[in-house]
Amino acid sequence: MLQIEKLTHLYPNGTRALDGVDLAIPVGMFGLLGPNGAGKSTLMRTVATLQTPTSGKITFDNIDVIQSPELLRRTLGYLPQDFGVYPRVSAYDMLDHMAVLKGIAGRPERKETVEGLLNQVNLWSVRKKALAGFSGGMRQRFGIAQALIGNPKLIIVDEPTAGLDPEERSRFLNLLGEIGNDVVVILSTHIVEDVADLCPRMAVLAGGRILLEGAPLELIAATRGHVWQKTISRDELDAHRERYRVISTRLFAGRTIIHVQSDNDPGDGFSPVQGGLEDVYFSTLDASRRAA
Repeated sequence: MLQIEKLTHLYPNGTRALDGVDLAIPVGMFGLLGPNGAGKSTLMRTVATLQTPTSGKITFDNIDVIQSPELLRRTLGYLPQDFGVYPRVSAYDMLDHMAVLKGIAGRPERKETVEGLLNQVNLWSVRKKALAGFSGGMRQRFGIAQALIGNPKLIIVDEPTAGLDPEERSRFLNLLGEIGNDVVVILSTHIVEDVADLCPRMAVLAGGRILLEGAPLELIAATRGHVWQKTISRDELDAHRERYRVISTRLFAGRTIIHVQSDNDPGDGFSPVQGGLEDVYFSTLDASRRAA
């Protein structure tokens, strides 16, 4: 289990990126949802020992991550938001080089590791191709391959599906789902569907603070009977914002679908929403903004 206690990070310019974060993350897939600028990447970089927090504690199994970062690195796989590689190097050679850096010195063991990973992420057929010629989805699958070197017990993936087309996104999420059974996998993203598809537990982070934590299905069930929807024209939106607690809007066929939160039927043409993780997410962010 990964245990994060009262984690705070203050940047030199005064920005409080993390503000007393407490999380207990068990084995399996865990979703960390939040808008851009919420502090997700700062939290992931801190857990990955790439920066030291201002205060707080992180433990993974029996490892004090802040005091002994080198111990965590031996069992960590990390795919950052901006994953850079040497573009002219082939996938095979790059993965082989990374295996050496991870301490797999023996050539037979390294060969078995590299070939196994390339097959696992479905890149064997392009193993000799330069990484510069990879699509976005192929690069992300290569990123997972390098994160899996050494059989890590903690895997962090930061915004992995941003910019991927639907087919590559589906392929990547299926891959993540396959590796998330016996290890701790943290999926940090602003894409609600990624968490809904994969994660039995999740948290919402915004403004450097944890706003909500729990099981998606239970959180969704709690919204039922409290979220209502209506289709309106665009010029009606401001008036509805004044009258109702609008938590989200989206366009469909040139008209605007609004979701509002209310404990009682607001009438006025609204119909109940069965509920989804998006409603949980937007309702949580809206409550945070109103409380600020």
